[in-house]
Amino acid sequence: MADFVMTAALVFCLVATATHLVTIALALFRVTSSRSPQRGLNVEPVSIIRPVCGRDHFDEMTLRSTFELGDAGHEIIFCAAREDDPAVPFVRKLIAQYPHVEAKLLIGDERPTSNPKLNNIVKGWAAARFPWIVLADNNVLMPKTYLDDLFRSFEPSVGLVCSPPVGSRPIGFWAELECAFLNTYQARWQSAADTIGLGFAQGKSMLWRRDILDDAGGIVALGAEIAEDAAATKIVRSHGLNVRLVDRPFEQPLGPRSVAQVWARQVRWARLRRVTFPVFYAPEVLTGSTLPIAAGVAAASSYDLDPLVVLAALLAIWFGAEALLARVAGWHLKWQSPFAWMLRDALLPLLWIEGWAGDTFVWRGNDMSVAKPAASSTPITNSGHIAAGQ
Repeated sequence: MADFVMTAALVFCLVATATHLVTIALALFRVTSSRSPQRGLNVEPVSIIRPVCGRDHFDEMTLRSTFELGDAGHEIIFCAAREDDPAVPFVRKLIAQYPHVEAKLLIGDERPTSNPKLNNIVKGWAAARFPWIVLADNNVLMPKTYLDDLFRSFEPSVGLVCSPPVGSRPIGFWAELECAFLNTYQARWQSAADTIGLGFAQGKSMLWRRDILDDAGGIVALGAEIAEDAAATKIVRSHGLNVRLVDRPFEQPLGPRSVAQVWARQVRWARLRRVTFPVFYAPEVLTGSTLPIAAGVAAASSYDLDPLVVLAALLAIWFGAEALLARVAGWHLKWQSPFAWMLRDALLPLLWIEGWAGDTFVWRGNDMSVAKPAASSTPITNSGHIAAGQ
């Protein structure tokens, strides 16, 4: 029996390590690919809708980047729920500084769904003039090639193009930990899944063909799920189309983070993934390095191997591959990164359990539950800073 257990541990370690390396290779393929633009779609007029709520650390950089995309034939629509929102005067200042850019700010607090972000966007969707619409969170940094990059992934079989966030400009170790979650873990897995045809929507940046979502009931149709990205994925697939990701994901500058903020965000995402795609959430506990490396070290003695040597070799393989991906992709990589990666992987089993253990979370000042219908979320009073894209 002991021999069987040790053999199973070794096999698990080898399979998990091989899977890790395969996802690294697939992500490397995506970030180094250079597909040419498809049929000049990037010249199509586009409506860019950006919801704002409160001030974020890098608003000066991220919101300003919307105005510096070049002459691509687009309009910009900012959306705020309240006139007294701290972001409103800053957005108006930006609009005044770029009089040559077609941009406006809409204010209103319609609530056709329980999702605060969707409610903020509804007025922008109604006002958008063009058949292509980009929904982008306030904390997405748009490079000058932003629209080209989105359209480059649009093909006849595609109904929606998205980008996962890639953390950048962290301030403090806990922001480093958030980078560890966002970049070489979550963005890697999403890029790898998309490469083999399992693309899932990500709400940070979405390029919609308007007729597809309008055919499903319009922007409010995304309120059918507790997470609009899950609803978007299911709507697009119901049309017989695919969700695709951009080859090189867009940045989300982080600034300072507290451990509580990082953990709350990851727990929220875990619970949303668990309730919207439970079949894919169930094996997530096996995706980090902690369990495979522990299994490999445990099995080492049974095969006359030095456990310390095995531990060192596995750490080098797992995190050396992550470092290679981060370096080639141009993602955040500092001397603290390996320590953040190791802490992240140590936390993944606990995070997975938290995903199963509860149903509630607080998002943008609202108490919400994945166990209740979307309409049952209860607004609470904002206290402190809550960013629109958190």
